[in-house]
Amino acid sequence: MGWDRYGSDVLADNPHRPRRTESTKVAAEIGLVVEDADTGWVGAIVKVEKSGGMLVVSLEDRHGRLRGFRMGPGFLIDGRPVVLIAAGPKPTGIKRRTASGSVAVDGARARTARASRIWVEGRHDAELVAKVWGEDLAVEGVVVEMLDGVDNLPDRVARFGPSAGDARLGVLVDHLVDGTKERRIVDRVLAGCEPGAVLILGHPYADIWQAVKPGRLGLESWPRIARGTDWKTGALAELGWPRSSQADIAAGWQRILGKVTHLSHLEPALTGRVEALIDFVTSPGS
Repeated sequence: MGWDRYGSDVLADNPHRPRRTESTKVAAEIGLVVEDADTGWVGAIVKVEKSGGMLVVSLEDRHGRLRGFRMGPGFLIDGRPVVLIAAGPKPTGIKRRTASGSVAVDGARARTARASRIWVEGRHDAELVAKVWGEDLAVEGVVVEMLDGVDNLPDRVARFGPSAGDARLGVLVDHLVDGTKERRIVDRVLAGCEPGAVLILGHPYADIWQAVKPGRLGLESWPRIARGTDWKTGALAELGWPRSSQADIAAGWQRILGKVTHLSHLEPALTGRVEALIDFVTSPGS
């Protein structure tokens, strides 16, 4: 038999053969968002436990549903294959993410506070912002303060004296829609400010509670509350939760806030505004 110019196997060195991607080992830390490659289930790790002689990770999806998966290979983070291992010394490769989805700066001290500020209307707004963006804000040196209602905005802005240089002011306003009292107050404030010194953004919700995706509470949608009824009290009534006192309302909010562990648990109409405000007060020159 003569010489075979193609060799014994023409497919032995096929240049079109898909190359195997190496998986990175990643610690299964609480709060880490991963995808199961086989089922497409995406969720945050909420628990790691031993079951049937093997380690199992429980993933909670954006609707609050839980599903367990065997720890090991077969997971994805941002589309990249990973092998989940028991938490311990942090492996190299993929960095930890904050609740807002940004890359965490582990070991960094909180930066000295900037002169620039972000204001929100009330305590629940501040607690929600801190829950999701608190780690990022500490690194950036951004302080979030409460207004205790948009009615206080004109006086507070006048006393703060914002400037486009090193004292910018970002404000998040509830229910900022055309034709409302909130819109009239905001327009009056902006008209009296230096250009580039103040950015006021709002979400369309009557209350910050509605910015939490209803699926986190097992709801199809937030209930519609009759005009004239306190929104929080009405929502708690629809949920069947205690509502007779301020302590009941505070406890209800903590139950809701406890369902939020990641940016994806909030409505984009809120998250986009908050991140725009952070960018505004941390951009060069601020």
